Amino acid sequence: MPDSPATEIAIDEPLVRGLLRAQAPDAVARPLVRAASGWDCETWRLGGDLAVRLPRRGAAAPLLVNEHAVLPVIAELLRPSRIGIPAPVVRGASTEDYPWRWSVVPWFDGTDALAAPRAGRTAWAERLATALSLLHVPAPADHPVNPVRGVPLAVRHDTVIERLDTLRQRGTIPHPLLDAAADCWHDAVTAPPHTGPPVWIHGDLHPGNLVVRDGGLAAIIDFGDVTAGDPAYDLAVAWLAFDATGRHRFRSALADRYDDAIWMRTRGWAVAVAILLLHHSDDAPAYARLGAETLAEAVG
Repeated sequence: MPDSPATEIAIDEPLVRGLLRAQAPDAVARPLVRAASGWDCETWRLGGDLAVRLPRRGAAAPLLVNEHAVLPVIAELLRPSRIGIPAPVVRGASTEDYPWRWSVVPWFDGTDALAAPRAGRTAWAERLATALSLLHVPAPADHPVNPVRGVPLAVRHDTVIERLDTLRQRGTIPHPLLDAAADCWHDAVTAPPHTGPPVWIHGDLHPGNLVVRDGGLAAIIDFGDVTAGDPAYDLAVAWLAFDATGRHRFRSALADRYDDAIWMRTRGWAVAVAILLLHHSDDAPAYARLGAETLAEAVG
């Protein structure tokens, strides 16, 4: 059955043009076309180099508030990497016709990394590692709080075990694979915890939020879950994005920064995200495949 949340407000071209006319009149005459509709937001391409990002449901509205507040800071942190970050160029406000904040952001040409084979992603493994090294620095005390990202793994233990049990009952994934996932998760939960200060983390770092162009990493997008905490959550991209060769290059680029305990937690987070994707992607086959691939990489 469908898993994607229902849209709570109809977002069409007249609505988007009306918002632009009132709050970004210099852009209202640009060509406008719907580019994507995700779980939380719609994206409309605005001319050649901009996009309009709008929440499609109330639960996603705080995500834009967080992006408005912190993306300029994060874009500055990652500036040396020369990787694109969608810091807002217009911070749109709610209106009578549209109840939530919205943004005009840069548009990054390319495709999401989901479309690229794992082996093809190895070329930019070190580049992504460099970006995370720049991002994972202590955040201020007023950073956005996310109850499920960057937290101790024990916080998510009951939910992960429940999802594993559900997948066993469905019978679509071999039980030995799920048993290996449970063992990996247990090792991660019992690993030494993060004891340093909370550092900035993307909070939803997977191939669907990485833009590639000409075989290289061009941009990191969708910072709606941005928060601060244990960087292990972001580092799970080692299993979400790469095969063994790419993962080796990614980890080697970070060898001087992270200890063995964080990689144990990271592998556990990769299992947790894989289980989430397998549990909730009935109407998103690309993400169901990502879940299956990630689970195999993490427990293989």
